[in-house]
Amino acid sequence: MRLYIIPLVDITHILVPVWMELSMKDLHIELLQFRATIQIIGINPYVSVPEEILNQIFVQADRSKSPIAIHGLINERNFTQSLVKYKGHWRLYVNHLMLRNSPKHVGEQVTLSIAFNHSPPQFPPPELFKNTLQQNLKAKMVFDNLPPYLQKEINRYLSSLKSQTSLEKNVTKAIQFLLGNGPFIGRRKL
Repeated sequence: MRLYIIPLVDITHILVPVWMELSMKDLHIELLQFRATIQIIGINPYVSVPEEILNQIFVQADRSKSPIAIHGLINERNFTQSLVKYKGHWRLYVNHLMLRNSPKHVGEQVTLSIAFNHSPPQFPPPELFKNTLQQNLKAKMVFDNLPPYLQKEINRYLSSLKSQTSLEKNVTKAIQFLLGNGPFIGRRKL
């Protein structure tokens, strides 16, 4: 059963209604709305999360250690992502799944509604990628020794691809990346 609720969030002394469809288990979590300007670090677009919002997320998550799984809306579009502390600052990276062509939106203001995600999504590797890794043991060894966040990033990207042709092309790129022969997912080389 799904319900619609309107939590009220006090941001800069203005009460703002926030609409979002939530399941029963999420009803105790309040969505926190704010506006932010998209910035960029290297090639990665991100938004800074206001301290008041961060503190409420820490309470929802019962932790303040990076990364923290969240979900919400960006310009009324659903997303799932992690808040990450990098160089002493908490950032919400805005990837292409959240906002198409996100690097082209640098400098733009976006409206975000976020909450702690009690059940972060899992990204199992596509069958084609698993089979290709089984056939290339060197690439499999490199993949298995990657930090979990990078394995997840590769799996999430490959899982998001819509066409079989695109998947095949990107699995080839992923294998070459793992073998040290080219860029993939915005990274030059391992």
